[in-house]
Amino acid sequence: MATYVILSTLSPNAFKDPHELKQLAATVSEKIKAECPAVAWKDSFLTLGRFDVVDIVESNDLKQLERAVLIIRAYGHAGTETLQGTPWKEFIASL
Repeated sequence: MATYVILSTLSPNAFKDPHELKQLAATVSEKIKAECPAVAWKDSFLTLGRFDVVDIVESNDLKQLERAVLIIRAYGHAGTETLQGTPWKEFIASL
C-alpha cells in the first residue's frame, strides 16, 4: 500500500474550547471510517510547529484518500497538505 502524510492546520474558528476538539476529532474519524474503508490510519501526531496535526495513512485507492482529506477539511475545519511518503528503509534499499 502507498503511504501518505497528511499535514493539517486547524482553523482558529474550529472550536471555542479545547475540550470540543475531542468531539471534533471523533466526528472526523467516524466519517472517514464509514466513507473511506480503503484508507488505513497508521498514526497521528500533534505538533508544535507549522502544522497542528500530522497523520500517517496507507491506501491504494487515491479517490478514497482524496475523500478522507476533504472530510478532514470540511468536518475538521482544517487546511491540509498531503504528501506521498516512501518508508526510509525501502528508499535506501532501492538505491
